[in-house]
Amino acid sequence: MSVGSSGGEAEPMMEMNMTPMIDVMLVLIILLIITIPKANHSVNLNMPVGTPPPPTKEPVVVTIDVDFDGTILWDNVVVPDRSALEAKLMNVAAQADQPEVHLRPNKLVNYSVVAGVMASAQRLGVTKIGLVGNEQFQ
Repeated sequence: MSVGSSGGEAEPMMEMNMTPMIDVMLVLIILLIITIPKANHSVNLNMPVGTPPPPTKEPVVVTIDVDFDGTILWDNVVVPDRSALEAKLMNVAAQADQPEVHLRPNKLVNYSVVAGVMASAQRLGVTKIGLVGNEQFQ
């Protein structure tokens, strides 16, 4: 008789069989992936139908230039201070058919001056404002 033999009896298996559980988990993951709706990153817009009406008149354009030292010009006329600029912007905002405001900053001007002009225009209700001359920044 050998000391290490167990006499032919099999010992019970102490590990759980993981294969069926993994199979079930894979099937559940596949079912989840199949049932998830397709993500749609679109925005539905109601677009006008037909041809647009012809423009009745040429739009009025106001040009605001901001020079490299922060000087603000309204249609090539120097604006002395911020309150005078805001008075002119209030006049533009009060009109029923607002003129287009074209803001042309110099390449070397401090951004805070340009941001201040845009903030004043927005706060006072100017809706047709745009930056002109962006090609100088490229």
